[in-house]
Amino acid sequence: MADKFDPVRDADAEARATARHLLADARTAALAFVDPDTGAPAISRIGFGLAPDCSALTLLSDLALHTRALRADPRAALLLGEPGPRGDPLNSARLSVSVTAHFVANADPARAHLREIWLRDHPKSKLYVDFADFSFVQFEVNGASLNGGFGRAYRLAATDLT
Repeated sequence: MADKFDPVRDADAEARATARHLLADARTAALAFVDPDTGAPAISRIGFGLAPDCSALTLLSDLALHTRALRADPRAALLLGEPGPRGDPLNSARLSVSVTAHFVANADPARAHLREIWLRDHPKSKLYVDFADFSFVQFEVNGASLNGGFGRAYRLAATDLT
C-alpha cells in the first residue's frame, strides 16, 4: 500500500516568519478551553500580547469562565490572525497554537514589568489592570499549526515561534 500523502508541511523560513508576524501583530486572540462544568469545548476572545521573553501573554479576570477553566485545566489553544480586507477570508494566514497557561501571581515581582508591556499595547486596560480579580497569564507554547492560505499548511514546533 502506498504511503498516505500528508498535505501539512514541516516549517520553512517563510512559515516561521509568517507565524512570528502573526504573533507580534495580534492584539486579540480566540482562546479555546474545556468548560470545567460540562467538559465541552468552549471558546472566548481575549486580549493578546507578547511578554518580554516572547511568550504569549494575556490579562484575565477571575469572573470569566475561561479563567476558571484554565485554573482547572491549563491546556488550551489560541487562534491568531484576522481575515484580510478583500478576497476570500480562508486565504488569509492564521495560526493555531497549542499552549499551557501559567498564571502570574499578583505578588510576583515580574508582574510590574508585564503590566508596563501590556499597557503599552493595550492602553485602555489601564482602567482595570490593577483590579484584584485580574491576573496575567503567560502561555507556554507546545506546538503550532500555520494555515498560510490555500495549499500552505505547516507544522511548527515551539522553537519555530521565537
